[in-house]
Parts: sequence; C-alpha cells; structure tokens
Amino acid sequence: MQQRSIPLYIILSIVTCGIFGLVWFVMITNDLNQLEGNPQATSGGLSLLLTIVTCGIYGLYWAFKCGEKIDNIKSSRGIASSNSGILYLILYLVTGGIISYALIQNELNKLV
Repeated sequence: MQQRSIPLYIILSIVTCGIFGLVWFVMITNDLNQLEGNPQATSGGLSLLLTIVTCGIYGLYWAFKCGEKIDNIKSSRGIASSNSGILYLILYLVTGGIISYALIQNELNKLV
C-alpha cells in the first residue's frame, strides 16, 4: 500500500469525467481489504461491478461498510474512532462519491 495524493486524484477524476473515479474506487476497496486483513472481503473489481449493476445502490452500502472497516482498523490499533460509516454514506449520496473517496483516502493515508 502507498499513500496517494488526494488533490491529484480529485483533479484526475474531474478531468476524465469520472472514469478515474472508478479506478480510485477499486484502489480504495482493495487497500481497505488489505489493511483489514480480510481475504474473504469483496474485491474492488467486484464492488465496482455490483455498483454498476445495481445503478449505484451497492455504492451506498459500500460507503457505509468502508466507514465500518476504518473504525474496526482504528479500534484494533487502539485509536479512537467514531461512526464514520454514516458520514461516508451521506456524502456518497449527496456528492456522487468523490468527497467520500477523498475522506476515506485521507484515513487510509493516515493508517498506512
């Protein structure tokens, strides 16, 4: 895992009309699974496919689960955590995901 530049990824997502945002979605999912150490978790590619097939509904679930995963990782490391799943869910719903991606990536950058 590596730290990723959030401003660069946001700009790339905007310039490519959201296509890079899909790649970022996959990267975030795979990084969270690796950090959590859960080989049974849904891969980034499958999560993206499920989001596309369900017209974005799975993406809402994904955003909430990302918050739970980050909270679990923080708790296992003895770091205070809050219920970020609700925040990511609301932001994903309102902004189409880009702000959620940025906040999740920020937390991943801190945990790496």
